[in-house]
Amino acid sequence: MSRLSRILLCVAVALGVVQVAAPAAQAAVPNRWGYAYVNVPSGVPSLAHQAGSWTAGFNVSVTPGVPGETVVRFPQLAGPGGVVHVTAVHDGPVICQAAKWMPAGPDLIVIVRCHQFGGSPLTVPFTVTYSESTGVMGGPATAAFGYVHYNSGIVTQYNSAGLGNIVGVLGVGWYKVTLPGLGSASPAGNLQVTAQNDLAPARCKVSMWAPGAGAQQAEVRCFNAANTPQNSGFSFTYQRERNINGRWVPPKAFAYTFDHTPSNPGPYAPTPVGVNYNSQGAVNTVQSSGVGLRMITFPKVGYPIDHVQVTAFGAAPEYCNLQMPWNTFGGIATVRNVVCWNATTRLDRASFVSYTSTA
Repeated sequence: MSRLSRILLCVAVALGVVQVAAPAAQAAVPNRWGYAYVNVPSGVPSLAHQAGSWTAGFNVSVTPGVPGETVVRFPQLAGPGGVVHVTAVHDGPVICQAAKWMPAGPDLIVIVRCHQFGGSPLTVPFTVTYSESTGVMGGPATAAFGYVHYNSGIVTQYNSAGLGNIVGVLGVGWYKVTLPGLGSASPAGNLQVTAQNDLAPARCKVSMWAPGAGAQQAEVRCFNAANTPQNSGFSFTYQRERNINGRWVPPKAFAYTFDHTPSNPGPYAPTPVGVNYNSQGAVNTVQSSGVGLRMITFPKVGYPIDHVQVTAFGAAPEYCNLQMPWNTFGGIATVRNVVCWNATTRLDRASFVSYTSTA
């Protein structure tokens, strides 16, 4: 068995697992969605990188909060439930998290807080996305989509097979997520995790992924502002042949990859092919740009208006962000770079990367 197979197919032994099941979800996929690249402390962020299910004439807007905090207003997205993902876009050891989100009249407010390693608040650019789904998902039978917002229990969830997701507590800041009915015969899809914590600086990541025929299983580990395990809420999303918001057609231009061998200088195409999906049938590649820097190329899907999310993989407390905004040219989306950190030192670490556009 290959090293990758051992990583993906191992299932941690859970002693004294506390399981919390959510009721099955029930209408369209997604009901509401939106994303933005927040590159200003107040006003309207980049129009080249914001889109959503709102009607024409509306835009995302942001206002500053307490130090390190940005209040993001998604127009016309007020509704129940849903999940939020956030990725810092900064060339330094910074973490961004979702503090909370809630309706505000017809809009949805997402409060994002960013901090340096160690906990000092710092306002930096970031990407943020929200989606909320119910009901049966159309499209190819090979596709699947599910999410969980967990905070001392499942707050809200979606499962495209109509089953109830499960979260088990394995230890301090250590959780096991099971998405029944979304299994695959071999590893396929992409995972994204974001800490949700309104009380303290936090970050969360995927520490184990065990795809199986009957369910997707993964473990999430959360840490405090340093490297100590910490209980925290989190958003968890699984996508397979769907974009990060669960959409399919449109968009026709989206891709994701799992850089599971960061020691490979590349360019290489992660395998099996199911973890390196491209909606246009092209082959995504990953290569080194330096220590702790990984350049991802998504051919044939790179069009405005687009979005990127990143999540670190591994049991240790390292974390990954975007070093700078991605770019598109000639239909190619280039993420240069995913940057990973151990405390304040850059190092090569595995990560999940998800790209989508409105094309």
